[in-house]
Amino acid sequence: MSEIYMMMTVTKRSVGRSVLECYEKNSLASVLCTLGKGTATSEILDYFGLEVTGKNVMMAVVTGDTWKRVKRDLEERVQIDVPGTGIAFLIPLSSVGGKKVLQFLMDGQEFKKEEESEMKNTRYELIVVIANHGYSEEVMDAARKEGAGGGTVIHAKGTGLERAEQFLGVSIADEKEMIFIVAKSETKNAIMKSIMENAGLNSRAKSVVFSMPVTDTAGLRLQEVQ
Repeated sequence: MSEIYMMMTVTKRSVGRSVLECYEKNSLASVLCTLGKGTATSEILDYFGLEVTGKNVMMAVVTGDTWKRVKRDLEERVQIDVPGTGIAFLIPLSSVGGKKVLQFLMDGQEFKKEEESEMKNTRYELIVVIANHGYSEEVMDAARKEGAGGGTVIHAKGTGLERAEQFLGVSIADEKEMIFIVAKSETKNAIMKSIMENAGLNSRAKSVVFSMPVTDTAGLRLQEVQ
């Protein structure tokens, strides 16, 4: 996969609308939003007379060129480089489940499709599934058929999804569940294929799936000895 990344921004909620406008200005058709909470200690908050801060977490798939434009806009419009405002970062994608899904995620961005990428010595991959709300169990059942262990579910809301029907031929609900599954690299393709076949675009789950490399892990000892 050539120069394709998951871009994530974590910002204070007061600038959430401005961040989303930076995404939209750069033709990002599919953006996922969820809520978070700051982790500053109560002592620090009390010292500065602050309350616990709510966070907006936004995610979109971008090329390297798109990232440069969004980063510039975030610095100029949101002043994301000012301490306390937020942070933006990239995670490389290694594969996307299906040509239609790739076209949808990359709508409006110029990119050159290449062979699936692999990072040297990467033993695990993070499989990310975006499914309609309420279908995480169907996704996990499909993943377990090919040896996946547990998963973590995060509730999110999709924006810009009115274009989904054009690319995917389906109507996608705004309310989403994101399922994160860490799997061995050699089983990743089979797990993704099972999800696409059993909980994919032809099912009620309407799942979109892609993967990202994991450079190291802890807590997977039982899987290591199997």
